[in-house]
Amino acid sequence: MRKILIILSVVFCSVKSTAQEIELPTYVNHLADNPFVISPTYAGIGPGLQIRLNGVSQWIGVKDAPDTQSLTVEARIADTFGGGISLFNDSNGFTTHKGAKLSFASHLTLSDFHDSFLSFALSYSFIQFGIDTSNSNVTDIENVPSIQENHSNFDVGLLYRFEKFSITANVVNILNRDIKNFRTGDPEELRKYTLFASYIMSRISRDYELEPSILYEYREATGRSKTDMNIKARKGIRGGYVWAGLSYTFLNDQFFQPNAIAPLFGLKKDNLYLSYGFSVNMNKTQDFNYGTHMITLGFDYERRQSLARCTQKMIMF
Repeated sequence: MRKILIILSVVFCSVKSTAQEIELPTYVNHLADNPFVISPTYAGIGPGLQIRLNGVSQWIGVKDAPDTQSLTVEARIADTFGGGISLFNDSNGFTTHKGAKLSFASHLTLSDFHDSFLSFALSYSFIQFGIDTSNSNVTDIENVPSIQENHSNFDVGLLYRFEKFSITANVVNILNRDIKNFRTGDPEELRKYTLFASYIMSRISRDYELEPSILYEYREATGRSKTDMNIKARKGIRGGYVWAGLSYTFLNDQFFQPNAIAPLFGLKKDNLYLSYGFSVNMNKTQDFNYGTHMITLGFDYERRQSLARCTQKMIMF
């Protein structure tokens, strides 16, 4: 009975969390060589078209646990501009949300001598959010009406790159949500603020590249924040590279106490990309599930290099 109650509480909490976010759950798929899911400012940086199909299944073994599928496509559309689109479908207990995000980025060269660049980006998102309680027999849920709502919002981002260092600041869901038809106590403010910084160490060896990074997220509605500390290592192989990484997540009001630890690894061979990640929750819920699993499939189509250095990729692989 105790196990059942804990599982139900986990699912119910996930329902409330999803209802508040109304966005693409990123998990750690930015580590699958896809920082575009964190910031639209990365759209168009690189020689061509990048496609990533991502699937995340959380808390394996728990019924109605979060499950997300997403597709991101980003490309350079001119020498100094880039664009992208994200499509996703997320189910979480009794809630679902699916949507699309269109992004446009502009890149500027501040200094050719020091490889200093500045990028701006704007995104428009359309989300369909729903709660279906018609078949529910859970006491905490059965009095919540079934809901289906459409939402539109905007994100803005700023990216600064200096040689091998980059930092991006973003505001997600700038507009407040109209909740006049909601009776679930959700907040109007959906704004999330993110900072993502990374540094590429490529002088270790001719065939190796090391990339530490950190991601900070703050949600205005709850006043809570979390930090992901990440490390990735790439090794060049014929026609591509292999990589391995580790992500360490903690809530900032529980400073440096691990909330989740995720090892990841992947392979890029010619135009094809494949990666897998496994996350372990460092709390009591781990006793009742088999962790979170993420699989990413990708395709990279190489085009001619841009004549503008601001959209050239400043990494070895």
